[in-house]
Amino acid sequence: MSDLRPATREELAGLPLEVAPRLLGGVLRVTADGETVGVRLTEVEAYHGRGTGEVPDPGSHARMGPTPRNATMWGEPGHLYVYLSHGIHSCVNVVCAPDGVAGGVLLRGGEVVEGLDSARRRRTAARVDRDLARGPGRLGDAVGLRHPRHDGIDAVTGVPLHGAVAQLLLPVDPVAQPATGPRVGVAGEAGTAAFPWRFWIAGDPTVSAFRWGRGAGPQAAAAT
Repeated sequence: MSDLRPATREELAGLPLEVAPRLLGGVLRVTADGETVGVRLTEVEAYHGRGTGEVPDPGSHARMGPTPRNATMWGEPGHLYVYLSHGIHSCVNVVCAPDGVAGGVLLRGGEVVEGLDSARRRRTAARVDRDLARGPGRLGDAVGLRHPRHDGIDAVTGVPLHGAVAQLLLPVDPVAQPATGPRVGVAGEAGTAAFPWRFWIAGDPTVSAFRWGRGAGPQAAAAT
């Protein structure tokens, strides 16, 4: 990981739409339950909160303002917002924007580059290694972060939280030309071409499969 460096609070204080592509090629390294897994990030999505940026984001958990669920999104950049999806999957976001301004970057997909055996034990349903962290719920499972125990863990300082330690490493040389397009499975306008807030490394096999959200297909995109 010589081409990586620890993320700083300052460089994560930009708006999620600005920070998201800079995370590509970086690594989220987590030690949980005594096992360390590192995932090279190949796919991310930006989400703003109420009052964040020039365009309201109807797909964000923080679109209506602060709640107990999204409180971490309003906090200090560099912490991880870990939320529960469909009552099962713990998904991981890097909090961005200044303290008090809501924003996060969802870690949608990646390649396990450290702790492969540990990731395989946690993700027994994966038939091939490329699927270990291919999708946000799979990524959360692979690194061992769980909601609500690890929501708010600091990936800049590495301060432990409930037995886990997280570290975010960024590439010295950012990905030059990331692919971009609509977010995956997001309903309504927020999932159309009006919000090309998904970024990924083109051609990487660990990028998750795209699907339109409810009411966000090509016809809806054309109408926005």
